[in-house]
Amino acid sequence: MERQASSTECWHDDVEAANAELRAAEAELERAKQRILAAERAVGVARRLKILIAAAIGAYYTRDINVALENDPHVVIFCTSVLSTAKVLEKFPKEALAGRLVVDVLSVKEYPKSLLLEEMPSSADILCTHPMFGPQSGKDGWQNLPFVYEKVRISSPRGAVICTEFLRIWSDAGCRMVEMTCEEHDRHAAATQFITHTTGRLLAELAPETTPINTKGYESLLQLVSNTTGDSFDLYCGLFYYNSFSKAQLEKLEDGLKRVKESLFAFEAEQIKEDGGPQAKWVLSPSGSKPACSGKAGVSQS
Repeated sequence: MERQASSTECWHDDVEAANAELRAAEAELERAKQRILAAERAVGVARRLKILIAAAIGAYYTRDINVALENDPHVVIFCTSVLSTAKVLEKFPKEALAGRLVVDVLSVKEYPKSLLLEEMPSSADILCTHPMFGPQSGKDGWQNLPFVYEKVRISSPRGAVICTEFLRIWSDAGCRMVEMTCEEHDRHAAATQFITHTTGRLLAELAPETTPINTKGYESLLQLVSNTTGDSFDLYCGLFYYNSFSKAQLEKLEDGLKRVKESLFAFEAEQIKEDGGPQAKWVLSPSGSKPACSGKAGVSQS
């Protein structure tokens, strides 16, 4: 009976978890619809087939960029990976972007700012942005999540109105709007986002596993590993290669680990002078895994 009851409880837990995920997905779909309504009309272009996803949120989808531009969008958003951005722009009919607001959403900012200033027609307005959340952190809504942006080039009163209305979509969705230069963003991101990803990937090399005695701190580390390794390695490489501040942070991390090791080894040296070292008080059991207390310092028990 106990086994049957346990199986039933597990089944109920699975159903409740599935229902919770379904409710969350429905809520996110409704939020997406509201954002589309706020934008009046959205047109998506992607290599992979997205017709059903677009239809579900009231957006229009096409695989032909020229067809998308025939809809005369006020705003064109480049949602590319950091590593592919230059190649995408190279093939894009950039002359068609004249008079429009061009937006990027990359996780680094100085690089796309420079690229867009170089590649875009002079009459195109440029807004560099970084919505600092993703499918996991934003799954329950965007309330108070940071949206960083710089108005790189807004060249006309009409462009200013379009830019303001575009940013309003995000602020109305609850984002915490943070205006700063692309250089400021990259300096902060190197010390936060890049270090977070580096720490997670470093810990992943240790292959950490859950244990019967997990502490809250260790649970946080396991979650960090899961979150950071869940992102593509290309994203991580982009955070390093295209952020001029990342290399200095990596060097600081290495120096910090070196100083911590030196502190531990210095403590060990002083402690050995004082008590003869841990082997003077403890010896390994025959299995080599469990310490056994010795009868007297410096005397081993067989």
